[in-house]
Amino acid sequence: MPFQRASRLDLLPPYLFIEIDRKKRAAIAAGKDVINLGVGDPDRPTFDFIVGRMAEAIRDPANHRYPHDVGVMEFREQCAAWFQRRFGVRLDPVSEVLTLIGSKEGIGHLPLAAVNPGDVVLVPEPGYPVYNASTIFAGGEPFVMPLKESNGWLPDFGAIPDSVLARTKLMFLNYPNNPLGAVATLEFLAQAVRLARKHDFIIAHDAAYSEVFFDRPPPSILQVEGAKDVAVEMHSLSKTFNMTGWRLGFAVGHADVLAALAKIKGNVDSGAFNAVQWAGAEAMRRIDGPEVAGMRELYRRRRDRFCAGLKAGGFRVTPPRATFYVWVRCPDGWDSVGCATRILEEQAVVAIPGNGFGASGEGYIRFSLTSPDDRVELAAERLQGIRW
Repeated sequence: MPFQRASRLDLLPPYLFIEIDRKKRAAIAAGKDVINLGVGDPDRPTFDFIVGRMAEAIRDPANHRYPHDVGVMEFREQCAAWFQRRFGVRLDPVSEVLTLIGSKEGIGHLPLAAVNPGDVVLVPEPGYPVYNASTIFAGGEPFVMPLKESNGWLPDFGAIPDSVLARTKLMFLNYPNNPLGAVATLEFLAQAVRLARKHDFIIAHDAAYSEVFFDRPPPSILQVEGAKDVAVEMHSLSKTFNMTGWRLGFAVGHADVLAALAKIKGNVDSGAFNAVQWAGAEAMRRIDGPEVAGMRELYRRRRDRFCAGLKAGGFRVTPPRATFYVWVRCPDGWDSVGCATRILEEQAVVAIPGNGFGASGEGYIRFSLTSPDDRVELAAERLQGIRW
């Protein structure tokens, strides 16, 4: 009999990048020099001191066996030590730090640990698609919180009906934000904590880009008094250390929520490879060093030059305060897909249509600054050649 896929997959929104990807491959096949500013994958290699520690750890036979369920203690201790240095928040590495196979994995599994079928999950939009997908897979009901430029790209909590808040079990937040590059203040995060305490739900703050910033270091939600009672925060080593392929992150905060997430993970995965965790421990130990600071300066340089080029080409753009993404309003009369398609077809530059991050992203496109400096600058030059 023919295979029928699970009906939950039909609840996911359509994948809007397929046509852009097809046109990109067609342009490459036609011999065009395509500059891919679509995917947010750092172009620079993982730092040598991390690779060196991995080379040592991978030769230790003790690391060839199943990983520890909740993570190598040294990694969790280094995460807790950094958290205290960076945010002034003390964490128990045993109960308040959990190793993840990248923050995406933690975000994907968390609703299974915190949400029952029919529960509401508050999802920011435009936003990382995994928030919506993981909610659907857990049987939850996503309720969109639109992020608007007029509100500083922050959700308007006052616009959420009380009837929705009464059924809410989880809220996703993400600052610094992908795809917007926006940063939240500690005062805003405190508002979120007060709302969660009032309506008895959990906050999952995705802080994967916390160390890719250009002015003041962004806050952690756990700096808010009482936040540990209602919040967990997801961190990733991917962007900070150019480790996207290594798949390593960690969650911190509410001990009971982390224990529930650990139980889900214990049933569906075997944890991150121990050798990767030892390399991660070395990364976290040296996170305050010149390598990470140099990474920030690299993206600052690219941001400044690219945004200056966009403005010279007539685009309306505000340079991001954090992340390596540039969120750009489409020229008048153009929608997201049409704008991204024209940029690709005329100038061989790949951008992501904003509506791929949800309907609230319509009218914008996203560029990623994860190509070499000369390619980013050439892309900006090409974009100036389009007459809208």
